Amino acid sequence: MSDWKLPWEGGCRCGQVRLRISKPPLVTMACHCTGCQRMTASAFSLSVAIPSDGFEITQGEPVIGGLHGASRHYFCPHCMSWMFTRPEGMDWFVNVRATMLDDPSWYTPFIETWTSEKLPWATTPAVHSYEALPPIEAYEGLLKEFAERAG
Repeated sequence: MSDWKLPWEGGCRCGQVRLRISKPPLVTMACHCTGCQRMTASAFSLSVAIPSDGFEITQGEPVIGGLHGASRHYFCPHCMSWMFTRPEGMDWFVNVRATMLDDPSWYTPFIETWTSEKLPWATTPAVHSYEALPPIEAYEGLLKEFAERAG
């Protein structure tokens, strides 16, 4: 996808919290961990990693929910939609829940993580699968491959 048609807009289910994305995604993911299953009430969560300086909240004030640890999961305080995550020690990107985008029709997960915890029937079209997280040394190649495939 050579023309990302940025900026993208998005928001929670009730519309009280809105966001804007002004930089192309680094990678798209599906996470099968049991934590994501519970927070989404689904088989996996879908996210798009956005450079931190390309992400902003334009309306409302999200609150921390889920686990209240080092990785911070942000929710709308009214409808409780899980909107994005700021992973521990990785302040250079924000993991936005793909379905919070006003138009997620372009979205396909490029990698899937925590397949060791996935529900037996859950499948995705992800190009790369990992039983847990990709090894840290794999990220540079994954981000490069995603960018090349995206155009």
